[in-house]
Amino acid sequence: MMIYLQSLAGGMILGAAAIFLLIFNGRIAGISGIVGRLLNGSQAALNAAFVLGLILGPVVYAALFGSFPVTTISASWPIIVVAGLLVGIGTRMGSGCTSGHGILGMARFSKRSIAATITFLITGVAAATLAGVLL
Repeated sequence: MMIYLQSLAGGMILGAAAIFLLIFNGRIAGISGIVGRLLNGSQAALNAAFVLGLILGPVVYAALFGSFPVTTISASWPIIVVAGLLVGIGTRMGSGCTSGHGILGMARFSKRSIAATITFLITGVAAATLAGVLL
């Protein structure tokens, strides 16, 4: 039962953070856009603080729950690198990522975000199925 409560709390925190960023800064909490602006030097302090918060999140989790979340990744490093590059290319092609489209875009009933999120889900299922067959 604890994992469900942790997931619920995490979702609520993500939603609240996205809403606060939109209300107080007028920006969508899309990770690809935030990292892109950070790399371009636009609003560097705000974007760096956001990315730093993502990095420090597991540290806060460990402080609250006594250990870091356990994650097992069975893929090899080359597959992980290629997958990361493909995700990066996809976020540029789709003008955003799952956090921007899936959290805020869906909440705003954006047709583009709904189409993007459906595409993410279908592509994810297809990629996972294909990886299970090929790897």
